Amino acid sequence: MTTELITESAPRQRDTARTAPHLRAEGQQAQLPRVELTGPDVARQDEILTPEALDFLAALHVRFSGRRGDLLRQRQLCRERIAGGQDLDFLAETRPVREEPSWRVAPPAPGLEDRRVEITGPTDRKMTINAMNSGAKVWLADFEDANTPHFDNVVGGQANLYDAIRRTIDYTSPEGKRYELGETTPTIIVRPRGWHLTEKHLKIDREPVAAALVDFGLYFFHNAHELVRRGVGPYFYLPKLENHLEARLWNDVFEFAQDALGMPRGTVRATVLIETITAAFEMEEILFELREHSAGLNAGRWDYIFSLIKNFRTRGGRFVLPDRAQVTMTVPFMRAYTELLVRTCHRRGAHAIGGMSAFIPSKDPEVNAEVFEKVRDDKRREAWDGFDGSWVAHPGMVDTVREVFDEVLGERPHQIERQRDDVQVRAADLLRIEATPGRITEEGLRTNVAVALRYLEAWLGGRGAVGIFGLMEDAATAEISRSQIWQWIDSEAAIEDGTLITHQLVADVVAQETERLRDEVGDDAARAARVEQARELFEHVALGPDYPTFLTVPAYAYYV
Repeated sequence: MTTELITESAPRQRDTARTAPHLRAEGQQAQLPRVELTGPDVARQDEILTPEALDFLAALHVRFSGRRGDLLRQRQLCRERIAGGQDLDFLAETRPVREEPSWRVAPPAPGLEDRRVEITGPTDRKMTINAMNSGAKVWLADFEDANTPHFDNVVGGQANLYDAIRRTIDYTSPEGKRYELGETTPTIIVRPRGWHLTEKHLKIDREPVAAALVDFGLYFFHNAHELVRRGVGPYFYLPKLENHLEARLWNDVFEFAQDALGMPRGTVRATVLIETITAAFEMEEILFELREHSAGLNAGRWDYIFSLIKNFRTRGGRFVLPDRAQVTMTVPFMRAYTELLVRTCHRRGAHAIGGMSAFIPSKDPEVNAEVFEKVRDDKRREAWDGFDGSWVAHPGMVDTVREVFDEVLGERPHQIERQRDDVQVRAADLLRIEATPGRITEEGLRTNVAVALRYLEAWLGGRGAVGIFGLMEDAATAEISRSQIWQWIDSEAAIEDGTLITHQLVADVVAQETERLRDEVGDDAARAARVEQARELFEHVALGPDYPTFLTVPAYAYYV
């Protein structure tokens, strides 16, 4: 495989080495570097990638790319310490932040007071309209795990959000079905890509721009003033943060962006996904860093499990988890994590938002009844634990989750006043992995392989959220699948009948499941080619001697 970018046309350059008089922040007279666009033309890029917008991205890059690089190196050092046997604990140096009772985050921003049901999904045109018509209170417009970073998705998603905000969006399917916005629509929260990713189709001095700054910068530049005019604001979900210093970087980005466009500080609001094991030990510090811009925390359950496996993958023993399906929200380490999140948020006046249930409606009435009951049970637990709202991945689940939270909240927009002083969580509670019940089964092993192959085939084809075997899979759940495989092999784990999980055993399963997937795609040549790429990619990230920290990094480098 090669890391060289193969494009359909010669690279194009827009010379943005000019003074940017529209940028009002410090250093406004500095010359901005050139932004180079590479890759094929995509629809509406001239509307989104305007010279002024590229100036804004250049300013963000110059100001923050160095700090981002430093923080990514700190991530690697932290992982090395954990792999070397160091256990995690709450930080001694930030104890004063945790022990000071008086500070609070900003009060809920317009449109974010009531968040009892939020729907997540990618920003393609049809999904944008469906999400806006779903009846949810909030739509998480996702450029991250439910999206693929094909450049037409990156630019097209921004164009779709631009239209949705101004209510000019519509869509007609190839079959002639027309989609347009209803009268009532949810508040939009955009999830940019994580700090670890780059956008290789936008380069400054030959260096790819941080994908997080691209997604944030384009959305903020084009829509911030319009959103405020319409009575809300530019709101964001921040993924994959690993510590409070990464939250501080985001806060500085927000301050710079607001100053640059002449907006009051505090206009931006951000909800942080606590979806890494290291961030779980710094929840209060993360809220503190963002307090002027904070909109609370979210329990990103699937990435959280992935993060735990990733960080402790070589330590074996008590850190080896059973089948993914058996790691539920009621196991001890997950209970500690979610209860601490609610207590932390409410103590500081912030919303606590529950995680996504991956179940999607079925056409089988009996299966559907079982699915909805599982979702109700999951969301009842969250509502009674004190969460102020929760996620769904499918419009068909919105009413069910809203009904559950209505039972607890009534007419109240949230339950932040419920302080949960009864919750006391120690570092050891967050790491009680050995108390997780369950087994490693042949079915669980095979399911991990089958799901990952099907997801990667879809991802390579441009779809980041995919219904597979009755569950909505995204990059986070695919990460769990391939990480468990890698850890089970490295730890010399065995399935319940005593069979050792070896490289060869998994390779045989991969061959079998690849053949099944080939049969499913049939004569579709494009999909058949992607099946082979998916198999190659899965073997690289799950069976290789080295462990890529994110499967999307080599996937993006080699295939997109």
